[in-house]
Amino acid sequence: MRVALCQIAATGDPVRNLAAVRAEVDRAADAGARVVVFPEATMAHFGTDLSAIAEPIDGPWASAIARIADEFDVLVVAGMFTPDGARVRNTVIITGLGRHLGYDKIHLYDAFGYRESDTVAPGRDCVTVTVDGVALGIATCYDIRFPALFQRLAEDGASAVLVPTSWGAGEGKADQWEVLVRARALDSGCWVLGCDQADPRTAGIPVQPGAPTGIGRSLVADPSGVVVARLGAEPGMLVTEIDSNAAVAARRRTGVLANRSHAVH
Repeated sequence: MRVALCQIAATGDPVRNLAAVRAEVDRAADAGARVVVFPEATMAHFGTDLSAIAEPIDGPWASAIARIADEFDVLVVAGMFTPDGARVRNTVIITGLGRHLGYDKIHLYDAFGYRESDTVAPGRDCVTVTVDGVALGIATCYDIRFPALFQRLAEDGASAVLVPTSWGAGEGKADQWEVLVRARALDSGCWVLGCDQADPRTAGIPVQPGAPTGIGRSLVADPSGVVVARLGAEPGMLVTEIDSNAAVAARRRTGVLANRSHAVH
């Protein structure tokens, strides 16, 4: 199955970002992609007043994403924010090909001096979706530091995990990003497809200091942890093929699921 990772630099304006999504989905569909992935916070970058722009997954912004997915006959996966009382949810909308659902980020980024939980409520439920016979798990950014989630998605049938991301910049963070994507692929025997926000500086977009607004470097690791494709810091699109048979073969070789002891959980 062909998947496109669209490494955009989102602005603080959901309408402007929606136009960027449509343009990228058009390009991705032309390249033969069945699944088109965008970063976390595609609706509006971090540093924006999230409560002011949050909408439910049946609201205007997500409904517009659904119409784009239907127009181009693809599954679109993109980060947005949904209301949750005094806070919001960091939600990935998964829409198209007869589906319309959301995944709420489970692990919140209370790290490196940032406190996502001050404004975002955590999710609880794992999400998978099947396209053309390939089961896809969903995770978001900081989730990548928690191997149990990826193993759970693999046990739920996922051959690949899509990871919309807005990775915080800082010393050593780019190296950590690649190591974590590759490690989660090995942990779970899944393809791991990390789609980060482009570095906003490469697109001339002003951001709030300290907000995790992306470093680019989207990449794809196969189920053996080998990087098969990657982007630089600037906006771009990566189109890759994933094969569920490779996940089956990797798990057979390593035994990462069959030999996992639940006694340590």
